[in-house]
Parts: sequence; C-alpha cells; structure tokens
Amino acid sequence: MVKELRIGNKRFQLGKRTIIMGILNVTPDSFSDGGRFLSLDKAVEHAVQMEKDGADIIDIGGESTRPGASPVSVEVEMNRVVPVIEQLIEKLDVPLSIDTYKSVVARKALDLGVGMVNDITAFRGDPGLADVVKDYDVPICLMHMKGNPRDMQ
Repeated sequence: MVKELRIGNKRFQLGKRTIIMGILNVTPDSFSDGGRFLSLDKAVEHAVQMEKDGADIIDIGGESTRPGASPVSVEVEMNRVVPVIEQLIEKLDVPLSIDTYKSVVARKALDLGVGMVNDITAFRGDPGLADVVKDYDVPICLMHMKGNPRDMQ
C-alpha cells in the first residue's frame, strides 16, 4: 500500500522517491546562507530557482535557529515571511511550508495558502501551534532539539 502526503493541492507518494524541501531563510543571521535573501526580490528569485532545480516544497523561515540565536518577536517574523509568502503563492507550483514555532505566525501563513508547518521545537515553543495544525489539517514536521537555539550547544 502506497501512502500519500498531501501538502496544499499537491499529493506526494511516500516511498516512491525522495521529497526535496528547499530552504528559504529570510533572516539576517542564518548559518546556512548568511542573510543573502533578505530582500523580497532576492528571496522570490531564490525560491523560483529552487523550484527549477527540483525542490518539491519550499520552506520559508523568518527566525534564525542557528546555535546562539536569540528569538525574534512575532511582528519581526511576520514582516519577514508574509511578503515572501504572498509573492510565492502566486509564482510557484510547488507547495510552501512555514518554518516557525509560533502559532500566530503559522496561522497567518496558513491563511495565505501555505500547506505545511515545520516546527523545530516539536510544539514545546508554543503549545498553541498544535491546535493550529489540527484546525487547518496540515502536515507538520517536528524536530528534536536539545534545549533551544540560544543554549543548544
């Protein structure tokens, strides 16, 4: 029996091939890209290129989780991710994922058409996120992490 993963209007057959998630960090202090995609134009261009390169999902994050990172406010995170989501929903054929542990940010992203949540805290950062995921009936990626980004090492 082949199992399916539904993200937005896309269906992925699990076990047939690897599903590739492209990572789009719209933060000034990401450990993987050093803030290269802070401008809306650069972020959109990078996501479009990842789709062309074969990404099946684009995961958008507005708060760095590198070791030693400090949390950002909901307002800062929303200001980083919402304009990007609004543009990419119109431009991409692949589904979007929001990388957040904040229920308010996730709810806004899902209202805009994002189809998946990626939570590095596994609901420890904001227990209300579990209700948001349940209410919207979307897939959730939960990660195990020792401590939090500020003190995980």
